[in-house]
Amino acid sequence: MKTLLLTNARLVLEKTVVPRGYLLVRDGRIEALGPGDGPEHTAGERRDCEGQYLLPGLIDLHVHGGGGADFMDGTTEAIVQAARAHLAHGTTTLAPTTMACPDEDLFRFMEHYREAKREKRCMPRLAGMHLEGPYFSPAQAGAQPAECLRHPCPEHYGKILDRAGDDLIRWSVAAELPGALELGGELRSRGILASIGHSNAQYEDVCRAVAHGYTHLTHFYSGMSGLTRQHGRRVMGLIECGYLMDELDIEVIADGVHVPPELLRLIFKLKPHGKISLVTDSMRGAGMPDGPSVLGCRSRGVACEIRDGVAWMPDGSGYAGSVATADRLVRTAVQMGGLPLQEAVAMASLHPARLLKRDDELGSLAVGKRADLVLMNDGLETTDVYVDGNRIQLDA
Repeated sequence: MKTLLLTNARLVLEKTVVPRGYLLVRDGRIEALGPGDGPEHTAGERRDCEGQYLLPGLIDLHVHGGGGADFMDGTTEAIVQAARAHLAHGTTTLAPTTMACPDEDLFRFMEHYREAKREKRCMPRLAGMHLEGPYFSPAQAGAQPAECLRHPCPEHYGKILDRAGDDLIRWSVAAELPGALELGGELRSRGILASIGHSNAQYEDVCRAVAHGYTHLTHFYSGMSGLTRQHGRRVMGLIECGYLMDELDIEVIADGVHVPPELLRLIFKLKPHGKISLVTDSMRGAGMPDGPSVLGCRSRGVACEIRDGVAWMPDGSGYAGSVATADRLVRTAVQMGGLPLQEAVAMASLHPARLLKRDDELGSLAVGKRADLVLMNDGLETTDVYVDGNRIQLDA
């Protein structure tokens, strides 16, 4: 039996931070943890964490790429490369995310995703696929290619569902489109997370969508409708529904840019914290230096420029995408959003785990859970990562 004893760590638990504690791992799972130095005599590896923060592995439910690769590049190697780039920043579980694209590109991604799942060396857990599109509102499409957008119909999404099988865990859809409610019901029946995204929905649309299985909002504030006035009457959009409806979970790109600090604080003030997850929504530029990059598939994506912590359109007219990593989300939520560390960590670990229905084994430091662990220094920068109690060589 393999054991690992981590001592002299600040344990980031679900409700508090233990200023000096230990965590014992046996055969890939957490066997014991608590204040103090732990058992005096333990066979196996022992490590002094030197007062660093010890927290559960982070979980990213919306990520397109990183480390110079995009999940839509059309190769298994690109998926592995991007996944490893995020692992180095504390993401131990992630959901590779697509863009609106031709069906042949989507099906090619599915094939390479399944091949990438077989790679176990220096890899995070691949939780399943998140399809972002192609059923989006043209008015809220953002960087999604307009020529690939369409309305959902059973003949089309049925084919996709059949090809995806159990690997599909989430689909983002504009819920006001014709056919979207029927798709929501189908997703609910299959246990797939139905999320509203890139949507111009109004209050009545959202009420119908919730009744048909939609329970989540994709990148809150980005690509979604807000309050409008119609013939003198104020009509709520998707943003206001996200605040009003407790039935809806939301996710936030907490990079401090897509959602500026003052808006981030408003979200944390108004929305129950247990209904908020942090996501990177990052493109290939995550973890890469400033300079030219490509949004989407490298062969026919959109040229962009990484600078000031975000990817910009070449003319500087707007954002082309996030370059955040999961540890940056935690830093931003604490340093700019004003959250206690344990609450920020829960938004990047436990709350996503609950959405995945895997919080029985992931998302927090608790006896019996998998030993997916992250060490962070005082600046909340990742220094070490463990998956199933195995230390990852971050430069591998």
